[in-house]
Amino acid sequence: SAINFLERLCLTWMFFFMMCVAERTYKQRFLFAKLFSHITSARKARKYEIPHFRLKKVENIKIWLSLRSYLKRRGPQRSVDVVVSSIFLLALSIAFICCAQVLKGHKTFLSAAYNWEFLIWEAALLLFLLRLASLGSETNKKYSNISILLTEQINLYLKMEKKPNKKEKLSLVNNVLKLSTKLLKELDTPFRLYGLTMNPLIYNITRVVILSAVSGVISDLLGFNIRV
Repeated sequence: SAINFLERLCLTWMFFFMMCVAERTYKQRFLFAKLFSHITSARKARKYEIPHFRLKKVENIKIWLSLRSYLKRRGPQRSVDVVVSSIFLLALSIAFICCAQVLKGHKTFLSAAYNWEFLIWEAALLLFLLRLASLGSETNKKYSNISILLTEQINLYLKMEKKPNKKEKLSLVNNVLKLSTKLLKELDTPFRLYGLTMNPLIYNITRVVILSAVSGVISDLLGFNIRV
């Protein structure tokens, strides 16, 4: 029993250590995204002591897009995605086991000690996933903030009225901003769940398996069939 307890303790510590590393990486990504969103604002750039430039030239837009791409790829990517996917699959597996146990006998579900252990693990993993989902969602919002490009377009239209002699040059910059806006919209991957990278296979498993299990549990508890 002592060896079994020590093995569980070590495995739990290792697993939650990897989750802490993943959370730290997500926090760094959010910090980079937050500072990146302040580059085009003179007041915020002065506050956080970071470089500032306006998107009024084609060269500046190219630098802005290159910097955005570099920051999004900075830091560990594949290893963190593997950790997050593992957490999600483990939470999904535990939820499926709990649903199966409830369908087997919901009155005796809480009488077994291992079911309590499953519930504790599920609660801890869900809290961690919610934390990562919150950080990932905020990071995506910072990088996908189209209002920056729209603001620069409005500023260009105002400059065209004040300086008609530079209308051709400003129109070129405006067209580049429009293409950049379309590009940012196209770059958003469809397999994301509140900022968490989702493999298409995991996405389909989640949609089919867990919804079927939840539907069975609800039907068993309420006494009539429900399809989710």
